[in-house]
Amino acid sequence: MVAFESLGVATVLPDIARKLDGLGAYGWGLSALMLANIIGTVLGGRSADRSGPWRPMAVGLAVFAVGCAVAGAATSWPLFLVGRFTQGLGVGAVMAMAYTVIGLAYPEHLRARMFALLSSAWTIPSLIGPVVAGTLSDLTDWRAVFLLMLPLIAIAAALTLPGLRGLNRSGNTAADAGASAPTALPWWKSPLANAVLLTVGTGLLLQALLLENIALLVVLALVGVAVAVPALRQVTPEGTLSARAGLGAGVVIRGLLCGVYFGSEAFLPLGLQELRGSSATEAGLGLSAGAITWVLGSAWQAKRDSRNQGSRTGGVVLGFVVLLAGVAVMALAILTDSVPAWIAVLGWAIGGIGMGVAFNAATTDTLEQTPAERQGEVSSALQLAQTLATGLIAGLGGAAIAIAQHYDSTTRTALFGVFALTGALALIGILLSRRLRPAAAVK
Repeated sequence: MVAFESLGVATVLPDIARKLDGLGAYGWGLSALMLANIIGTVLGGRSADRSGPWRPMAVGLAVFAVGCAVAGAATSWPLFLVGRFTQGLGVGAVMAMAYTVIGLAYPEHLRARMFALLSSAWTIPSLIGPVVAGTLSDLTDWRAVFLLMLPLIAIAAALTLPGLRGLNRSGNTAADAGASAPTALPWWKSPLANAVLLTVGTGLLLQALLLENIALLVVLALVGVAVAVPALRQVTPEGTLSARAGLGAGVVIRGLLCGVYFGSEAFLPLGLQELRGSSATEAGLGLSAGAITWVLGSAWQAKRDSRNQGSRTGGVVLGFVVLLAGVAVMALAILTDSVPAWIAVLGWAIGGIGMGVAFNAATTDTLEQTPAERQGEVSSALQLAQTLATGLIAGLGGAAIAIAQHYDSTTRTALFGVFALTGALALIGILLSRRLRPAAAVK
């Protein structure tokens, strides 16, 4: 369900932005969902630690359906963003539950295989999602993409909710894991309050980047950072902001991986359509290629993990290196007219392999270090890092496009800045990978 939505909407978003007069705030089409994802992720994870995963999954599915209906019926860009924000609340809860359930219900030696299987859920959507979405947009209307989601949500609910209710009653349950309830906090220190503050602060920062008045931009950006950073400290494991070896570094590495991958991927369709003249269907092939090879990379890492061939740190480093190579090839094909456009698809296929390897290795290692009673908290922190990094890069890229329009620059220059930034994040990830495990825990 999430894969179809992500790949389908990413394919047709440039068309939606043009028709709803939202190209100047294109980044918000991605960031609205990602920022709301923060709230859904934090609330879903903490709820799972208290009472099990059934309730946050059920609520997340229902909210996601409402968001799809609102976005599909939108007649203006602001209303479309409201729908995207509502979708994000549901996606956050659903994805946090996926990782939480694996941590609760499967022994350590099976988790890497389960994460690979979870990645494989993107295979069919990656094969047909962008193509279907692009074809619907080209032949009918982009609204059909959102209407198509509603029956998928119903199927997802029917297939998952009965099993999660059963998990609550089993011996290895989320309810048992959260048996010792945390001390009640004042409402202003609650996970919800901090999630909202983090969302508001990040939103202020992203909106500031769209302003033409430099003084106002700086002031609003500083206010956003001042609001977001303390809240981020409260909703992530201790040591996250300093990338402390262990859980903190694991969360940061997830953020860097997703900032590189999803931040680059967010502008692949826009670059191919705006700079290389590709159709929505053709641009969707790049998304498909990356998603398919992600599955292959994840499966390879799972097999490597089961045979204990080398440390997972090596897998993370290797994944970052391959992902960086993919970004470089994709950027070259998008930004250089002398290079065939299809090379961008090849580049993103390379990037997907690296993402699959590193994502599986880093996630497995981080959750392996997490006690059962904190699986919901840490799973939600990993998903939050993914969401926050993706939203920030998408917002920064959207701001770069808006600035280019304000100052008579070009989309090509803005996209060059985006890909340079994601490449730099990959280099940082390579350097931080050795902190995935505390020194005393390294075998």
